[in-house]
Amino acid sequence: MTEPDATSLTGQLLIAMPAMDDPNFAHSVILLCAHTHEGAMGIVLNQPLAKPSFDALLAQLDVQPVPPARQIQLCQGGPVDHGRGFVLHTSDWTSDSSLRVDDHLALTASLDVLQEIAQGGGPKEGLLALGYSSWGPGQLDREMQENVWLSAPAKLDLLFDPDHESKWRRALAILRVDPVLLSSVAGRA
Repeated sequence: MTEPDATSLTGQLLIAMPAMDDPNFAHSVILLCAHTHEGAMGIVLNQPLAKPSFDALLAQLDVQPVPPARQIQLCQGGPVDHGRGFVLHTSDWTSDSSLRVDDHLALTASLDVLQEIAQGGGPKEGLLALGYSSWGPGQLDREMQENVWLSAPAKLDLLFDPDHESKWRRALAILRVDPVLLSSVAGRA
């Protein structure tokens, strides 16, 4: 994807409106990693995976040591390509293959980040997402106009917090929004 423009939501949270009935996205919080005129890509942050475990995944990928020196959370990053993994992490560590989301965050899809984490190094914070969310050209912009999503600034403490149950409500709280008061109908003034 090309460089984001002034209307880009790259690095922002997408928060599903309460009326979202798609089971892939109901009550979801997504970090938007790229948003250009060519489309958008993001990682769902609040759909944890119980299986595989981080240890089992590293063993499957032949990343040593197992057990690793440290762990990161696993989540379902979205409905697209569950066989593909992405580590969303703080930008204090990056590799040549990392995509800089913003000044604080990066996304890496290569094994080098997992090797660093397994050895006890790598980025300070991270989560491993299996799969991702994507939108075609103009699709996310239309969904924003149709009141499907709210956007909010990304907060590191929310992104990497393991309390997935309350993440949607806490993301809405960034905007000082009570979900009970939200309407699914968009209007014009």
